[in-house]
Amino acid sequence: MNFAFVHARLRIGGRLTTSLAAVAVIVLVFLCTNVVARAASVQPLEIVTKSGVHVFSVEMATTEEEKQTGLMYRKELPDGKGMLFDFSPEQQISMWMKNTYISLDMIFIRADGRILRIAENTEPLSTRIISSGGPARGVLEVIAGTAQKYGIQPGDRVAHPLFNKR
Repeated sequence: MNFAFVHARLRIGGRLTTSLAAVAVIVLVFLCTNVVARAASVQPLEIVTKSGVHVFSVEMATTEEEKQTGLMYRKELPDGKGMLFDFSPEQQISMWMKNTYISLDMIFIRADGRILRIAENTEPLSTRIISSGGPARGVLEVIAGTAQKYGIQPGDRVAHPLFNKR
């Protein structure tokens, strides 16, 4: 995205001076626009477990670039947040933790929305391959310890438009 440098000036007492207020407004507008654009890719996701329904707010990774980058370079991931990778059609999936600074739980999900496998407490910065262990449609990455905290297990159902309701 290209952004033009904006320099606002006001004439005060016959001198040309930079208006910090005008620059602050421009920066604020830019930041608000950026937040709104990012928020458009965030969607709710529910996991139904024996202990109840757990709601997450997930960023969608659908393009090749988004899937390759994932949660790399992030220093934190709040509880209840995550990233959902769309690997349509259902297939064997391999992930890794290269350039990922935080430990994650990777939840591999079948096309019907059932959890296939969970790779818990993954090792940050590792290039070790983490496999789905069978055909999966998506991967939900959440902060490490989430699966244990909420009692999420293989066989639990994920409710999101990405998965068929069978």
